[in-house]
Amino acid sequence: MAQVPDAAAPLLLFDSGVGGLSVLAEIRKVLPDAPVIYVADHAGLPYGDKSEAEIAARVCGLLGRLAERYQPRLVCIACNTASTIALAMVRDVLEIPIVGTVPAIKPAAEITQTGVIGLLGTAATIRQPYVDRLETAFARGKVLLRHAAPGLVAAAEAKLRGQPVDPAVFARAAAGLTAQVRGAEIDTVVLACTHFPLVEPELAEAFGGAVNFVHGGSGIARRVQVLVGGQRFDRVTEGLALFTGKDEAVAHQLAPALADLGLHQIAML
Repeated sequence: MAQVPDAAAPLLLFDSGVGGLSVLAEIRKVLPDAPVIYVADHAGLPYGDKSEAEIAARVCGLLGRLAERYQPRLVCIACNTASTIALAMVRDVLEIPIVGTVPAIKPAAEITQTGVIGLLGTAATIRQPYVDRLETAFARGKVLLRHAAPGLVAAAEAKLRGQPVDPAVFARAAAGLTAQVRGAEIDTVVLACTHFPLVEPELAEAFGGAVNFVHGGSGIARRVQVLVGGQRFDRVTEGLALFTGKDEAVAHQLAPALADLGLHQIAML
């Protein structure tokens, strides 16, 4: 029989930055009492311009050390880039439930009326064979247009730190899809990076309010809820946010956004 986790054993959410907070917000809706450790790999940010080998080595190494240190009951890789590249490898290494984050192509294909879907992600995500397989499995007969929008990652990070963001960043992301052949027919856009839901209002304005946005946050939360169903939770300490790197000032600028999700402690790795 599987060992019952200690009631204080945390959920561990991992992302390259603060994008995974969009996933944590959904998890809090269904598991408000769960103890949480959130890890932002700011020393490795952004992942989108790194090679697959670099990302796989970094994610597996960090999660291995974090799991050994904090003994989580479950790990959620709240990052599309890391998940599409390293999810299987992490599952081979860690003997606890691992939940990944992959582009929400299936629900997008189910709701599109025009049959033309846009996908915004990092450069590393949109080129993955994993995404090709999702398109083949769930969007056959549809048109999937992809665009790498790395500027949205920095925009989301800046927004959560309370800094102004140039609206041109969002206009360029929208134009990257709509300027493609059949781009004007897009009615549904997959936000294939967990940072992107954090700037959904700005993207909606850039697209002129004419599209629906789809991301995987609520589905991930439901999966986590199923995997920890029936387990006891004891939040003996406030939630902890860990940041790799040395820029403590940036980490503490994010304190209000972290506190909104129950992450009242900040530490550097």
